[in-house]
Amino acid sequence: MKITVVGAGNVGATCADVLAHRDAAHEIVLLDIKPGIAEGKALDIWQSAPIDRFNSRPIGVTNNYLPTANSSVVVITSGLPRKPGMSRDDLIETNSVIVKHVTEQIIQYSPCAVIIVVSNPLDVMTYQAYITSKFPRTRVLGMAGILDTGRYKAFIADELNVSPKDISALLLGGHGDTMVPLPRYTTVSGIPITELLPEERINAIVERTRFGGGELVKLMGTSAWYAPGSAAARMAEAIIRNHKRVFPCCVKLEGEYGLENIFVGVPVVLGRNGIERIIELKLTHEETALLHASAKSVKETMDVLDKLEEKNR
Repeated sequence: MKITVVGAGNVGATCADVLAHRDAAHEIVLLDIKPGIAEGKALDIWQSAPIDRFNSRPIGVTNNYLPTANSSVVVITSGLPRKPGMSRDDLIETNSVIVKHVTEQIIQYSPCAVIIVVSNPLDVMTYQAYITSKFPRTRVLGMAGILDTGRYKAFIADELNVSPKDISALLLGGHGDTMVPLPRYTTVSGIPITELLPEERINAIVERTRFGGGELVKLMGTSAWYAPGSAAARMAEAIIRNHKRVFPCCVKLEGEYGLENIFVGVPVVLGRNGIERIIELKLTHEETALLHASAKSVKETMDVLDKLEEKNR
């Protein structure tokens, strides 16, 4: 079994490292366009195998998709970060070209793969990979909900001074400040969070979660990589090992939650076929309104991509 990670930057290298340490596949291919970067990072990971005792073989390649052939899962982390003065539309235009090219190579060499998109803007780049690949929606999904939920759980663990292992939580919607954390579905060892924290503290944690990515950018001057890389690795592992894990992932909705032809995060079952099932929760009127508002924001970015695609035809 083979997993390919396209993009050997901080997120991609972290994803490959986590996958290797978990022995998630016989072979993990790390690909980048910069000569030597993927090869060097793959070699560094491999040299930790005797120390940390794993067998997955990382292989680094420069701009050559032939070694990625017949991958079961491909994780796309390629793309540029948003720079000062760059508009949202500029970022979409720049990264859509990259994601489109990567996807074209993926489908040529691994036509049966499941594609996991990590590139930003996440929701619209998942849409780009979907329309380029022409794969069924079950085999093109975006990583966002696991990362956002991870941040949400970490903040709750800090607030309550408990282990994050005991926290179960869920959120919906787009990846960004319109995401919809669901305190009603948040528990600590089965205890509803509403019995452990007052409403104002829960609201503060929800707000911090929504802007969790921005908080890290302010601290480091760049985007996060450990948590995003780990989140993508968890998704890839669940798929290749047919774990049937329930994760919030970005997926195309076709009527679920009253939404049509939109890419937003919802809980799904991940297994060998990618998305095995979309779980449709019974939301309150307020939760539904928030989800639809988030979907409206995502649709605006999708419209930008549609106009770019039309212009380039």
